[in-house]
Amino acid sequence: MTMKADLALRFDKNELRTQFNRRPFFVEHSLCGHELFELPRLIALARSQPAGCVEYNSGKLAPGQDPAATPMNGLSPEETIARIRDCTSWMVIKFVEHDPAYGELLNTLIDGLLREAGSVVPEVQRRYGFIFISSPGSVTPYHMDPEHNFLLQIRGDKHVHMWSPDDRFVLPEEQLETFYADYQHRNLPYRPEFETSSFLLLLKPGKGLHFPVTAPHWVRNGDEVSVSFSITFRSRVSDRREFLYRTKARLRKAGMNPPAVGAHPNAEELLYRLARGWRAVRRVGRISGNEAHD
Repeated sequence: MTMKADLALRFDKNELRTQFNRRPFFVEHSLCGHELFELPRLIALARSQPAGCVEYNSGKLAPGQDPAATPMNGLSPEETIARIRDCTSWMVIKFVEHDPAYGELLNTLIDGLLREAGSVVPEVQRRYGFIFISSPGSVTPYHMDPEHNFLLQIRGDKHVHMWSPDDRFVLPEEQLETFYADYQHRNLPYRPEFETSSFLLLLKPGKGLHFPVTAPHWVRNGDEVSVSFSITFRSRVSDRREFLYRTKARLRKAGMNPPAVGAHPNAEELLYRLARGWRAVRRVGRISGNEAHD
């Protein structure tokens, strides 16, 4: 088993400082060959997880796949992993931090990142781990995620098509409002002409890739089975972004025409701080109320 001292992510500090949550960049890791990512151990993990924490389907998908029309593969989670080389499938095991071994690994990696990053990574709040197991040639459709993400490639290759989270040609403000306010499916409407502004990145074993919050992307696996570990977290930055877009959506539903997020940063910061303070007061009130009934 890989020793804990070898598990820290390795990265260019200047690149982290200038590109974190703005643009993709590569890191390095030492998880290749780690026993937690061997297929028999992943079968055991999938078997132990609640049903809602294991998502899988056919990997024969288009980048713009309609979520409602995504075909299943007719197998169980255990069968999918055991036959992953030839069953043309895609799987994610979610929230693996609840398993002690995977949770310890997740925290080791994120703690190491935070020690090196300092104030570049602001106020980490919640940590989540996801493991992706995919057949050769399978596709993860075009989508975005609300967390800061470092996708660590352990086995096989991935071809990642990614866009800047500020690219309003592919990601209009209205789509961000809907994403945060309605918690719609992660898949997004896709058009081939989007590719003119994408980053095309090859992710190989031993490499990791940083995904900024809500950076649209889709992925095609290479010619081998792919296993990757996504270490993600929420922060003050991602929480603020969600709050502002949800607030903007509520104002629009009330008949107002709010400005784009980022147009008035000082006012937005004040509004967010007031909201955080109010949430803290409400939490204290709930705790006090519960104690009064003990």
